[in-house]
Amino acid sequence: ADGYTLLLASGSLWISQFLRDNVAWDVVRDYSPITLLATTPNIIVVHPSLPARSVKELIALAKARPGELNYSSGQAGSSSHLAAELFKAMAGVNIVRVAYKGAGPAMLARITGEAQVSFPNTASAAPYMKSGKIRSLAVTTAQPSALAPGLPTAAASGLPGYESKAILGMFAPARTPAPIIDQLNLGIVRALNDADVKQRLFDAGAEVVASSPAEL
Repeated sequence: ADGYTLLLASGSLWISQFLRDNVAWDVVRDYSPITLLATTPNIIVVHPSLPARSVKELIALAKARPGELNYSSGQAGSSSHLAAELFKAMAGVNIVRVAYKGAGPAMLARITGEAQVSFPNTASAAPYMKSGKIRSLAVTTAQPSALAPGLPTAAASGLPGYESKAILGMFAPARTPAPIIDQLNLGIVRALNDADVKQRLFDAGAEVVASSPAEL
């Protein structure tokens, strides 16, 4: 806990305790937050053959065909998995999960029509959105995203209150002294706000946040 051992972690750090028994760590007890570096929205996409051009239409179709539609996702607890399950719970629909070994195979299933729906992140979805191999309906964030220009939010287009996003945080071990945490935050936030760093992260599908420790 001296400021020289850090952890760059996605949501799996705190989601694991809800998915597995006997997780060896507790994110609040064992880690000191430094900054929320960036967030990544997911995109609700469907195969072009599916007769749904909005979130509202997708919900109506899923309610009319309970258990008949499939969605592809990567590993359990991934942002594509959680975004889909939250969507199902809030919309009250039964769309069956088909699990794949990663985001690539899950997207391939979406393109080939093996699954009709998926919730990939923007980096995975962007090339296929441009080529027309998938139809994008909405972003999963509460506000529209510059990473998916022109797409409405799911909340505004059929599912009020819905929000899901992948987040990336920097942590130190618990009991790292507060002055060290503040110094690390200052340096990392300065780097994140550099125009070139912001652009490189944006090109990789992430939007810089650069928050305070308390916000993370």
